[in-house]
Amino acid sequence: MLRLSRSHKTRITMKVLVATEKPFAAAAVEGIRKEVEAAGNELALLEKYTEKAQLLDAVKDADALIIRSDKVDAEVLDAAKQLKIVVRAGAGYDNIDLAAATAHNVVAENTPGQNANAVAELVFGLLVMAVRGFYNGKSGSELLGKKLGILAFGNVGRNVARIAKGFGMDVYAYDAYCPAEVIEQAGVHAVENQDALFELCDVVSLHIPATAETRESINYALVGKMKKGGILVNTARKEVINEPELIKLMQERDDLKFVTDIKPDADADFAQFEGRYFSTPKKMGAQTAEANINAGIAAARQINAFFKDGDTKFQVNK
Repeated sequence: MLRLSRSHKTRITMKVLVATEKPFAAAAVEGIRKEVEAAGNELALLEKYTEKAQLLDAVKDADALIIRSDKVDAEVLDAAKQLKIVVRAGAGYDNIDLAAATAHNVVAENTPGQNANAVAELVFGLLVMAVRGFYNGKSGSELLGKKLGILAFGNVGRNVARIAKGFGMDVYAYDAYCPAEVIEQAGVHAVENQDALFELCDVVSLHIPATAETRESINYALVGKMKKGGILVNTARKEVINEPELIKLMQERDDLKFVTDIKPDADADFAQFEGRYFSTPKKMGAQTAEANINAGIAAARQINAFFKDGDTKFQVNK
């Protein structure tokens, strides 16, 4: 774990680079600037860059880096000779090469929870549209009394549970890393495994990260366990869906619906399922003014804490 000496903390001005191909909102940038400069550090911006070469040049003298969905790989880390910490403003961090960061003695962090409510609200925006037949003018159904399954009970999953209760849904959850008693304490039914979740629930909402264990785990066999009229919601990561197998299943079962804020692969023909499939034009889970500001400012505060006290509470590489 990288730590700074007391003398360094008091003498050196650190350069914090915000590198965002998709920029933060202006209010978020202003909030980041206030946090960084109040700590006596310097803020630099690289916004709307179009080539990786621009990022490689910008990171050369950066001590800290704040990103959104921007990729930080070994090449970027090689170029960033002074880099000590990179913070992904958001929960997911699969766009950072963690092994390379560790090899370069760079602390990698995320900002968990800052986008959680925004993602959870989007789940229900997608879900209401799905149960109402995508507003096709025909009779739909209601969420009241339906069984909702939440796969992974982290920050987003807990917010989804909170909102679902307002709709009067019966809420279930499974998380391999969250004890059943913790789920039950939140007023949610804990199930034994993910198979049981899919078998039991009318709707399953995915909130798992993309890991070696979860990639393509949402497949033909698992989703096929859903009851007639089942709805799958994915606001997590595209990589967790086995797209060819899900397409095969939806071809065989015309009762299933799939809604997501993640565009599929170009060769994955979900468009054939008109009235049963919807994807936003781009990933929209964290696309609210509030989440944008919260995540950006949280990233700046974490960097300040790291430089001041060596705080690595949100470190995701070891």
